Amino acid sequence: MKKRVKQPTADVPALDDDGPFAGDRQFVGALYRGLEILRCFRPTDGPLGNQELSQRCGLPKPTVSRLTYTLSKLGYLVYLEDSGKYRIGVPVLGLGYACLGGLRIRDTAQPYMDELARHAGSGVLVGLGGRDDLSMIYVACARASSVVSLQLDVGSRISLARSSMGRAYLAGADEAERTSLLQQIRAKVGEEHWPRHEEEILRAIEQVRTRGFCTNIGEWQTEVNSVAVPLRTPRHEMPALAFNCGGPAYLLSRERLEQDLGPRLAEMARKIQTFGST
Repeated sequence: MKKRVKQPTADVPALDDDGPFAGDRQFVGALYRGLEILRCFRPTDGPLGNQELSQRCGLPKPTVSRLTYTLSKLGYLVYLEDSGKYRIGVPVLGLGYACLGGLRIRDTAQPYMDELARHAGSGVLVGLGGRDDLSMIYVACARASSVVSLQLDVGSRISLARSSMGRAYLAGADEAERTSLLQQIRAKVGEEHWPRHEEEILRAIEQVRTRGFCTNIGEWQTEVNSVAVPLRTPRHEMPALAFNCGGPAYLLSRERLEQDLGPRLAEMARKIQTFGST
Protein backbone atom coordinates (compact mmCIF):
# COMPACT_ATOMS: atom_id res chain seq x y z
CA MET A 1 0.00 0.00 0.00
CA LYS A 2 1.32 3.42 -0.89
CA LYS A 3 1.76 6.01 1.77
CA ARG A 4 -1.23 8.32 1.70
CA VAL A 5 -0.17 11.56 3.32
CA LYS A 6 2.77 12.93 5.21
CA GLN A 7 2.29 14.41 8.63
CA PRO A 8 2.46 18.24 8.61
CA THR A 9 5.88 19.60 9.45
CA ALA A 10 7.21 23.01 10.34
CA ASP A 11 8.39 23.70 6.78
CA VAL A 12 4.90 23.20 5.29
CA PRO A 13 3.43 26.66 4.60
CA ALA A 14 0.21 27.62 6.32
CA LEU A 15 -2.74 27.33 3.96
CA ASP A 16 -3.92 30.89 4.63
CA ASP A 17 -0.57 32.64 4.17
CA ASP A 18 -1.05 33.97 0.64
CA GLY A 19 -3.12 33.54 -2.53
CA PRO A 20 -4.72 35.85 -5.08
CA PHE A 21 -6.22 38.04 -2.35
CA ALA A 22 -3.30 38.24 0.03
CA GLY A 23 -4.01 40.81 2.72
CA ASP A 24 -7.78 40.36 2.54
CA ARG A 25 -8.67 39.21 6.05
CA GLN A 26 -12.02 37.84 4.88
CA PHE A 27 -10.44 35.63 2.20
CA VAL A 28 -9.88 32.00 3.27
CA GLY A 29 -6.80 30.77 1.47
CA ALA A 30 -7.29 27.14 2.50
CA LEU A 31 -10.71 27.03 0.87
CA TYR A 32 -9.29 28.61 -2.29
CA ARG A 33 -6.55 25.99 -2.50
CA GLY A 34 -8.98 23.13 -1.93
CA LEU A 35 -11.13 24.34 -4.81
CA GLU A 36 -8.02 24.71 -6.98
CA ILE A 37 -7.28 21.03 -6.34
CA LEU A 38 -10.75 20.09 -7.63
CA ARG A 39 -10.25 22.32 -10.69
CA CYS A 40 -7.19 20.29 -11.63
CA PHE A 41 -9.32 17.33 -12.70
CA ARG A 42 -10.39 17.28 -16.35
CA PRO A 43 -13.05 15.13 -18.01
CA THR A 44 -10.41 13.17 -19.93
CA ASP A 45 -8.26 12.46 -16.86
CA GLY A 46 -7.80 9.21 -15.06
CA PRO A 47 -6.93 9.25 -11.36
CA LEU A 48 -4.32 11.82 -10.33
CA GLY A 49 -1.65 11.58 -7.65
CA ASN A 50 -0.40 14.29 -5.34
CA GLN A 51 2.68 14.87 -7.51
CA GLU A 52 0.57 15.47 -10.64
CA LEU A 53 -1.81 17.73 -8.73
CA SER A 54 1.12 19.67 -7.30
CA GLN A 55 2.47 20.29 -10.79
CA ARG A 56 -0.92 21.39 -12.13
CA CYS A 57 -1.87 23.81 -9.37
CA GLY A 58 1.60 25.02 -8.42
CA LEU A 59 1.29 24.17 -4.72
CA PRO A 60 3.94 22.33 -2.68
CA LYS A 61 3.34 18.59 -2.55
CA PRO A 62 3.00 18.50 1.29
CA THR A 63 0.25 21.14 1.02
CA VAL A 64 -1.47 19.18 -1.74
CA SER A 65 -1.28 16.02 0.39
CA ARG A 66 -3.11 17.72 3.25
CA LEU A 67 -5.76 19.10 0.92
CA THR A 68 -6.41 15.84 -0.92
CA TYR A 69 -6.61 13.99 2.40
CA THR A 70 -9.21 16.47 3.67
CA LEU A 71 -11.20 16.42 0.42
CA SER A 72 -11.25 12.61 0.47
CA LYS A 73 -12.53 12.62 4.05
CA LEU A 74 -15.42 14.82 2.85
CA GLY A 75 -16.12 12.63 -0.19
CA TYR A 76 -15.16 15.21 -2.81
CA LEU A 77 -12.20 13.01 -3.76
CA VAL A 78 -11.97 9.23 -3.63
CA TYR A 79 -8.63 7.69 -2.68
CA LEU A 80 -7.62 4.60 -4.67
CA GLU A 81 -5.56 2.30 -2.45
CA ASP A 82 -3.96 0.32 -5.29
CA SER A 83 -2.49 3.34 -7.08
CA GLY A 84 -2.22 5.94 -4.32
CA LYS A 85 -4.16 8.37 -6.53
CA TYR A 86 -7.45 10.22 -6.38
CA ARG A 87 -10.53 10.57 -8.55
CA ILE A 88 -13.41 13.04 -8.28
CA GLY A 89 -16.17 11.95 -5.89
CA VAL A 90 -19.93 11.98 -6.48
CA PRO A 91 -20.59 15.01 -4.18
CA VAL A 92 -18.83 17.22 -6.76
CA LEU A 93 -21.46 16.19 -9.29
CA GLY A 94 -24.13 17.34 -6.86
CA LEU A 95 -22.60 20.81 -6.80
CA GLY A 96 -22.57 20.87 -10.59
CA TYR A 97 -26.23 19.96 -10.86
CA ALA A 98 -27.12 22.55 -8.24
CA CYS A 99 -25.38 25.15 -10.42
CA LEU A 100 -27.15 24.03 -13.60
CA GLY A 101 -30.48 23.98 -11.81
CA GLY A 102 -29.99 27.61 -10.83
CA LEU A 103 -29.30 28.66 -14.44
CA ARG A 104 -32.90 28.80 -15.59
CA ILE A 105 -31.83 30.69 -18.69
CA ARG A 106 -30.76 27.26 -19.99
CA ASP A 107 -34.40 26.20 -20.24
CA THR A 108 -35.22 29.35 -22.17
CA ALA A 109 -32.23 29.00 -24.47
CA GLN A 110 -32.40 25.27 -25.28
CA PRO A 111 -35.23 25.35 -27.87
CA TYR A 112 -33.55 28.24 -29.71
CA MET A 113 -30.21 26.42 -29.63
CA ASP A 114 -31.83 23.23 -30.94
CA GLU A 115 -33.42 25.19 -33.78
CA LEU A 116 -30.12 26.82 -34.75
CA ALA A 117 -28.33 23.47 -34.58
CA ARG A 118 -30.86 21.96 -36.99
CA HIS A 119 -30.36 24.89 -39.35
CA ALA A 120 -26.57 24.68 -39.08
CA GLY A 121 -26.72 20.99 -39.92
CA SER A 122 -24.62 17.92 -39.40
CA GLY A 123 -21.36 18.31 -37.47
CA VAL A 124 -22.06 21.75 -35.98
CA LEU A 125 -22.26 22.38 -32.21
CA VAL A 126 -24.20 25.23 -30.61
CA GLY A 127 -23.14 25.94 -27.03
CA LEU A 128 -23.81 28.19 -24.06
CA GLY A 129 -21.02 28.75 -21.58
CA GLY A 130 -19.92 30.70 -18.54
CA ARG A 131 -16.50 31.68 -17.24
CA ASP A 132 -14.45 29.77 -14.67
CA ASP A 133 -11.13 31.51 -14.04
CA LEU A 134 -9.45 31.72 -17.48
CA SER A 135 -11.66 29.08 -19.09
CA MET A 136 -15.18 28.90 -20.44
CA ILE A 137 -17.33 25.95 -19.34
CA TYR A 138 -20.23 24.66 -21.42
CA VAL A 139 -23.52 24.72 -19.49
CA ALA A 140 -25.78 23.77 -22.42
CA CYS A 141 -25.25 22.23 -25.87
CA ALA A 142 -27.24 21.44 -29.00
CA ARG A 143 -26.23 19.55 -32.13
CA ALA A 144 -27.87 17.96 -35.11
CA SER A 145 -27.56 14.18 -35.40
CA SER A 146 -24.16 13.38 -36.88
CA VAL A 147 -21.19 11.09 -36.62
CA VAL A 148 -18.94 14.13 -37.00
CA SER A 149 -19.01 16.86 -34.36
CA LEU A 150 -16.82 18.67 -31.87
CA GLN A 151 -16.32 16.38 -28.87
CA LEU A 152 -17.61 18.92 -26.38
CA ASP A 153 -20.53 18.71 -23.98
CA VAL A 154 -21.86 20.17 -20.73
CA GLY A 155 -18.88 20.56 -18.39
CA SER A 156 -16.26 20.80 -21.15
CA ARG A 157 -13.69 23.59 -20.81
CA ILE A 158 -12.32 25.78 -23.58
CA SER A 159 -9.91 28.69 -23.53
CA LEU A 160 -11.15 32.14 -22.49
CA ALA A 161 -8.40 33.86 -24.48
CA ARG A 162 -8.36 31.79 -27.67
CA SER A 163 -11.92 30.58 -28.27
CA SER A 164 -14.67 32.62 -29.91
CA MET A 165 -16.90 31.99 -26.88
CA GLY A 166 -14.25 33.31 -24.50
CA ARG A 167 -13.59 36.37 -26.62
CA ALA A 168 -17.32 37.07 -26.89
CA TYR A 169 -17.48 36.87 -23.10
CA LEU A 170 -14.64 39.40 -22.85
CA ALA A 171 -16.47 41.67 -25.30
CA GLY A 172 -19.56 41.60 -23.09
CA ALA A 173 -17.69 42.12 -19.82
CA ASP A 174 -17.65 45.50 -18.12
CA GLU A 175 -14.46 47.52 -18.31
CA ALA A 176 -13.18 46.60 -14.84
CA GLU A 177 -13.67 42.86 -15.30
CA ARG A 178 -12.21 42.89 -18.81
CA THR A 179 -9.12 44.82 -17.71
CA SER A 180 -8.53 42.40 -14.84
CA LEU A 181 -8.95 39.34 -17.06
CA LEU A 182 -6.65 40.71 -19.76
CA GLN A 183 -3.98 41.27 -17.13
CA GLN A 184 -4.38 37.69 -15.93
CA ILE A 185 -4.21 36.33 -19.48
CA ARG A 186 -1.09 38.39 -20.15
CA ALA A 187 0.59 36.99 -17.05
CA LYS A 188 -0.36 33.45 -18.02
CA VAL A 189 0.74 33.49 -21.67
CA GLY A 190 3.89 35.58 -21.09
CA GLU A 191 5.20 38.70 -22.78
CA GLU A 192 6.47 36.82 -25.84
CA HIS A 193 3.01 35.57 -26.82
CA TRP A 194 0.89 38.41 -25.43
CA PRO A 195 0.93 40.73 -28.51
CA ARG A 196 -0.71 38.07 -30.70
CA HIS A 197 -3.29 37.21 -28.05
CA GLU A 198 -4.05 40.88 -27.45
CA GLU A 199 -4.48 41.56 -31.17
CA GLU A 200 -6.89 38.65 -31.61
CA ILE A 201 -8.92 39.50 -28.51
CA LEU A 202 -9.22 43.19 -29.39
CA ARG A 203 -10.24 42.29 -32.93
CA ALA A 204 -12.99 40.05 -31.57
CA ILE A 205 -14.21 42.77 -29.21
CA GLU A 206 -14.42 45.19 -32.13
CA GLN A 207 -16.32 42.62 -34.20
CA VAL A 208 -18.89 42.23 -31.44
CA ARG A 209 -19.22 46.00 -31.19
CA THR A 210 -19.72 46.53 -34.91
CA ARG A 211 -21.43 43.31 -36.05
CA GLY A 212 -22.88 41.77 -32.90
CA PHE A 213 -20.72 38.63 -33.12
CA CYS A 214 -17.08 37.58 -33.44
CA THR A 215 -15.53 34.86 -35.57
CA ASN A 216 -12.63 32.54 -34.89
CA ILE A 217 -11.04 31.02 -37.98
CA GLY A 218 -8.70 28.27 -36.80
CA GLU A 219 -7.26 30.33 -33.93
CA TRP A 220 -8.49 28.08 -31.12
CA GLN A 221 -7.90 24.79 -32.92
CA THR A 222 -6.58 24.33 -36.43
CA GLU A 223 -9.36 23.32 -38.83
CA VAL A 224 -12.09 24.43 -36.41
CA ASN A 225 -14.09 27.60 -37.17
CA SER A 226 -16.68 29.23 -34.96
CA VAL A 227 -18.72 32.32 -34.22
CA ALA A 228 -19.86 33.63 -30.82
CA VAL A 229 -21.93 36.32 -29.08
CA PRO A 230 -22.09 37.54 -25.46
CA LEU A 231 -25.24 37.15 -23.37
CA ARG A 232 -26.04 39.53 -20.53
CA THR A 233 -29.39 40.32 -18.93
CA PRO A 234 -30.31 43.01 -16.39
CA ARG A 235 -31.08 40.31 -13.83
CA HIS A 236 -28.19 40.42 -11.37
CA GLU A 237 -28.62 36.84 -10.18
CA MET A 238 -27.67 35.46 -13.60
CA PRO A 239 -23.97 35.30 -14.46
CA ALA A 240 -22.57 36.64 -17.71
CA LEU A 241 -22.64 33.97 -20.42
CA ALA A 242 -21.81 33.56 -24.11
CA PHE A 243 -23.11 31.50 -27.04
CA ASN A 244 -21.03 29.93 -29.76
CA CYS A 245 -21.59 27.91 -32.91
CA GLY A 246 -18.67 25.91 -34.24
CA GLY A 247 -17.49 22.93 -36.19
CA PRO A 248 -14.97 21.63 -38.71
CA ALA A 249 -13.67 24.30 -41.08
CA TYR A 250 -14.77 22.33 -44.15
CA LEU A 251 -18.37 22.67 -42.89
CA LEU A 252 -18.15 26.25 -41.63
CA SER A 253 -16.50 28.66 -44.02
CA ARG A 254 -15.76 32.25 -43.00
CA GLU A 255 -18.44 33.38 -45.45
CA ARG A 256 -21.11 31.15 -43.90
CA LEU A 257 -20.21 32.25 -40.39
CA GLU A 258 -20.28 35.94 -41.28
CA GLN A 259 -23.32 35.96 -43.54
CA ASP A 260 -25.57 33.28 -42.05
CA LEU A 261 -24.75 31.76 -38.67
CA GLY A 262 -23.28 34.86 -37.04
CA PRO A 263 -26.37 37.04 -37.65
CA ARG A 264 -28.66 34.17 -36.63
CA LEU A 265 -26.71 33.60 -33.41
CA ALA A 266 -26.81 37.31 -32.56
CA GLU A 267 -30.56 37.43 -33.18
CA MET A 268 -31.04 34.33 -31.04
CA ALA A 269 -29.11 35.96 -28.18
CA ARG A 270 -31.27 39.09 -28.43
CA LYS A 271 -34.46 37.05 -28.14
CA ILE A 272 -33.17 35.07 -25.17
CA GLN A 273 -31.86 38.20 -23.49
CA THR A 274 -35.34 39.71 -23.74
CA PHE A 275 -36.86 36.68 -22.02
CA GLY A 276 -34.11 36.66 -19.42
CA SER A 277 -34.83 40.25 -18.42
CA THR A 278 -38.49 39.56 -17.61
